[in-house]
Order: sequence, then C-alpha cells, then structure tokens
Amino acid sequence: MQSTSNSIHKKTNFSVVFGDFKQLTKVGLSLSVVFSSLAGYLLGAEEIKISILILLAIGGYLMVGASNAFNQIIEKDTDALMKRTKNRPLPAKRMNVSTALVIAVSFTVLGLAILYSINPKSALFGAISIFLYTSIYTPLKAVTPLSVFVGAIPGAIPFMLGWVAATNDFSIEPGMLFLIQFFWQFPHFWAIAWLQYDEYKKAGFNLMPMGQKNKKAVIQIIIYTVCLIIVSIIPVLKMTGAFYIHPITAVILVLLGSTMLYYGVKLYKHQTDKEARQLMLSSVLYITLIQVIYVVDKFLH
Repeated sequence: MQSTSNSIHKKTNFSVVFGDFKQLTKVGLSLSVVFSSLAGYLLGAEEIKISILILLAIGGYLMVGASNAFNQIIEKDTDALMKRTKNRPLPAKRMNVSTALVIAVSFTVLGLAILYSINPKSALFGAISIFLYTSIYTPLKAVTPLSVFVGAIPGAIPFMLGWVAATNDFSIEPGMLFLIQFFWQFPHFWAIAWLQYDEYKKAGFNLMPMGQKNKKAVIQIIIYTVCLIIVSIIPVLKMTGAFYIHPITAVILVLLGSTMLYYGVKLYKHQTDKEARQLMLSSVLYITLIQVIYVVDKFLH
C-alpha cells in the first residue's frame, strides 16, 4: 500500500515540476515562435533538409524558453501582484531563482550552440533576440509604453531567422519577413494590454500607446493594422528578391487582414473587452495563416 502511495506521490511531484518547467519556458508561446521560424525556413530553402528543420525547432525553442525564464526571474515580484501570473512557479515559490537561472542559462548556451551549428548568422540573431528581450524590453516595461516597440524587435526575429537558417544570408527577403512580424506585434500586443490594463497597472506597467486605454490608443492599433496589411502584400510587386507572392494570394491576405481591421474598428466604436479579445484572437489567426499561405504560395510557383 505504501509503495502505491509513494508512486502516486512521485507522479504528482513530477507533474508539478514538469508543469512548472512548461510555465517557466512558456511552452505554448515557444511553439508558436518555432512555427514562425520553420515557416521562414520553408520559404527560404531551395532544398529542405529535415536535419536543419529539427535543429532550428530545438534551437528556436531553447532561445524563446531562455528569454521567458529570464523574464520571469526579473519580474517575479511584479508577477506576484497579478492574477494572471501570480501562480507562476517563481512568485508561487514552487521554484527558486537559482533553479530558474540554471534553466535559463543552459537553454541560452544550448540554443546558441545549436543555432550556430546551422550557421553563425542564425546564432547572432538568436543572441540579439534574447539580449533585447531580457536586458532592454523587460526592464523598460515599468518605465514607458515605448517598451512595446523594443519588444517588437525580438518578437519579429523568428520568422526572419528561419530564412537566415536556410540561406545563411540576410538581405531584403528576411528583412521583409521581419517587417511583417514587427508590425503585427502592435495590434496583437495592445489588444492584450487593453484586456490586462488593470492587472498591468497593479504591477506598475502601462503598455498602452501613450499610456491610455481610450480611442486614441485604438487609432494607433488601426494604423498599425493597416501598415501590417500593406507590408504583407508588398511581395506581390516582385521587388523583394526571391520572396514574392501571386496576386490571388495578395487578395486573400487583404481579406484576412480586413478581419483584424474590422475588430479594430469595432473596438474603436465600443471600447469593450469583448472587441479587444476578438481583435487579439483574430491577430493570432492572421499571423498563423499568413505564414501557412506564404509557404503554400511558394510551392505553387
């Protein structure tokens, strides 16, 4: 009987530890970033090498996991103040800082080594991403809403990183992928900041544009959504090197972007959390589908 209860206890302990590890490295977010970099690789590769895809997936996951772990170490006290984050392993004291630090550092070293084995440029962009996210974006969050602009840079690197991993080259094509994901960050993140406004305020963060949750903020969201739609269809002009799309693909992307725009306009009119949530969900759908559509378009050339 004793051994049965011991094994149940061990299983429970393991599931708690594993759950904490998943929370510290934000598995869901990390996987969406890996998806972006794999899409970028498929767009850039002349011939697809499964070994590089696997290395990119593991290296990309480790880099994002490291960034998230460092972020939670730095913000453990403010995380304790917010409902959404107070049950994370560090503020809930289920994990100590030194354990989290070991995970963060080992993920960084391993992730960089794996990306370097693909090519040095991939490792360089991975390192820039971690540095900007943890050393500049995270501390700036408590200081100014402009931190969102800084955070959009590491947030936009994964899509571009995939192309660089495929070609060992940084030119107009990965620059274009970077721009698309860069502009996407703003409506997406400001929709989240709208929903979490009071919670963020408790923790001393104000991430809305110009610090206010009002119509002026929504105008910014709408402007960036329009910019996103425009940069998403620029490849149809065939001015972006090897990265171009068919006219029909551009039409599909405009329709897809119009969904985000529709919810942005609704948020402007009604200014409720319901519209902000719809905008946030439509932005997640947009960035996922656009990457799939680009890849499908490439293979239909």
